[in-house]
Amino acid sequence: MLDITYGKKFVVKGSLFLKGKGQIKIGNNVTINSSHLYNPIGGQEFTSIVVEKDASLVIENNVGISNSTIYCSKSILIEDYVLIGGNCKIYDTNFHSIYVRHRKNVPETDIKSSPVIIRSGVFIGAGSIILKGVEIGKNSVIGAGSVVSKNIPSNEVWGGNPVKFIKKIKN
Repeated sequence: MLDITYGKKFVVKGSLFLKGKGQIKIGNNVTINSSHLYNPIGGQEFTSIVVEKDASLVIENNVGISNSTIYCSKSILIEDYVLIGGNCKIYDTNFHSIYVRHRKNVPETDIKSSPVIIRSGVFIGAGSIILKGVEIGKNSVIGAGSVVSKNIPSNEVWGGNPVKFIKKIKN
């Protein structure tokens, strides 16, 4: 069973899908849109969060998530003032081994996982995919439809598949 704690003004608009046996900590002023009625650009009809046994998902304060999927097998940290656009995916695991001999095992072996860290002030555009082991630096922007498989420095705009540097943000 999931161990969930949440702060003041945590709002879910729609039906949220939750599964797992890990730990979820949600801060204050967090809004999760989980229906096309609350964010029609999302494509996906709901927000789905899976936190596996012994894994930890931390969503800090003033975060907005729309119709997205978060799959946490070890550790995902989403800091303050992050916005996650419609139909994004955040995965800290490969789900399957790259080697067929390991995929044939029951249960499957050699599955790689690595923490995801999304620093404060980040905006992730709709339809983006954030993969295992990625850290996105403070105040950065990920363009819509991007596939992020490497670390992103603070105060920069990146976009594309694979993600590429676009420009620096002057604050």
